[in-house]
Amino acid sequence: MFNKHPKYFVLLVFMSLLTACNSTAPEAEATAAKTQTPVTIATVSLDTLSNYIEVNATSGFLLKNFVKANANGYLRSSNIHLGEQIHRGQVLFTITTKEAQSLGNTLNKLDSSFKFSGTNSIRAGADGFITQLDHQTGDYVQDGEQLAVISDRNSFVFVMNVPYELHASVANQKNVTLVLPDGRIFSGTIAASLPQVDSVSQTERITVKLPSSAPVIPENLIAKARILKSYKARAVTVPKAAVLTDETQTVFWIMKMKDDHTAVKVEVKKGMETNDRVEILSPALNVQDRIVTSGNYGLEDTALVNIIKSSE
Repeated sequence: MFNKHPKYFVLLVFMSLLTACNSTAPEAEATAAKTQTPVTIATVSLDTLSNYIEVNATSGFLLKNFVKANANGYLRSSNIHLGEQIHRGQVLFTITTKEAQSLGNTLNKLDSSFKFSGTNSIRAGADGFITQLDHQTGDYVQDGEQLAVISDRNSFVFVMNVPYELHASVANQKNVTLVLPDGRIFSGTIAASLPQVDSVSQTERITVKLPSSAPVIPENLIAKARILKSYKARAVTVPKAAVLTDETQTVFWIMKMKDDHTAVKVEVKKGMETNDRVEILSPALNVQDRIVTSGNYGLEDTALVNIIKSSE
């Protein structure tokens, strides 16, 4: 039959091929759709980045004033209590000697109008806080005996223990950020570097002075001191989740969108880092570039992707 009607044979073959093509086209499209990895993307941004060295700093008073008795006698009055803030020139104690007490009683018997106290006043030599109190009213004390200790308010500092290998970085700094355990942040000024290094830890002690307007901070409080190491005003950054690395963490790369459905692998060189951003030193990126931030793990170079979310 086909030999007699070759035209019908050719027409039948053509229709068969057409039917096959029409039936495989949706299958091919479905297969292609399945190979697209769902991803989220973000854009490159320009940010201000700072890199800090963080060390412990302990609060304390460098100067202690020792209040001492100026005569043998009895403490007639004590006008202070432990922890009190006192001021220079303030009367702290009064002392009455045995001789003065006896003489005063005799004179008062002879003439009751004659007022003789025979007391010595002891005054504070500096502003500060009473951090030690050794005697109370009525105690008998000897000349030169310690009565109290005043921590000098003006000598309050934070002392940083800085590894000596960071000496050059710290020497070029004037300001330090102090973060207290309760979250308060203060700006301090490096005052001095004490001329000694701990023989075991090889750290040097550096004092940080707070401004006079700072509130009262207790002694022996441990804070975090942040020393600025580097700063850049317009750094090219990407989200930290966008940067991938190998097992040895020696090679880093990002998946950059070539078009709406293709992501290509781009090796990068990192710079400074924060909690959520990473500086890209090379290659050059611009703020229009789109970077894959999730779904990027395990993607091959020139991978088909499906954008499900964008931060643009």
